[in-house]
Amino acid sequence: MICRAVLISLLLLGASARAAKDWACLAASGNCKSVFIAHDSWHAAIVLSKNDISAEAVPELVDFPQAQFIEFSWGDKDYFPNPDAGIFSALKAAFWSSGSVLHVVGFRGDVKTFYGRAEIVELYLSAPAYARLQDFIAQTFLRPEAGRAQASAGLLADSHFYPATHKFSLVKTCNTWVAEALEAAGLPIVSDYVMTPGQLAEQLGKLNEQR
Repeated sequence: MICRAVLISLLLLGASARAAKDWACLAASGNCKSVFIAHDSWHAAIVLSKNDISAEAVPELVDFPQAQFIEFSWGDKDYFPNPDAGIFSALKAAFWSSGSVLHVVGFRGDVKTFYGRAEIVELYLSAPAYARLQDFIAQTFLRPEAGRAQASAGLLADSHFYPATHKFSLVKTCNTWVAEALEAAGLPIVSDYVMTPGQLAEQLGKLNEQR
């Protein structure tokens, strides 16, 4: 356990050295953008205010005309959309994934209320960091050369699945994707060490200590 703790500390110190110095800002600043990370015992997602998202970067916003917030989460293209997926589908996703999808959800109201018992972490990002985060999310959509990604029915009333880039695996999960997005934004996160919600939560918990 001591070796593991030392390794984590070294990785996070390395991430701090590589992190963009402009990622964080004070909540009182008018230029701050709120980013919510929602995670439970197995899944993680990024939640942004719809008004803060560029429709040019994410043209799929047109599919959510009534939304106040937009959730983005990523997963295996066969397992994620199937609420009744069994163990074989889970193993296929972990070891033989044939692709991935983004699940995008629109909703209104209080974020914490919407997610119930899920853990919610609110981050305040500077405009440059937020732009990098948005760019990462936008590039995760697998789109034709022109136009929007093709939508299919989502898991909730106001949600859709979209084809996405990269393949899901045992070592590249939805939690990894969230960590990669934050890392791309310039935060001191080590996405290579994130596979589970617990590992994501551990690194998120370190952010306030490093600011």
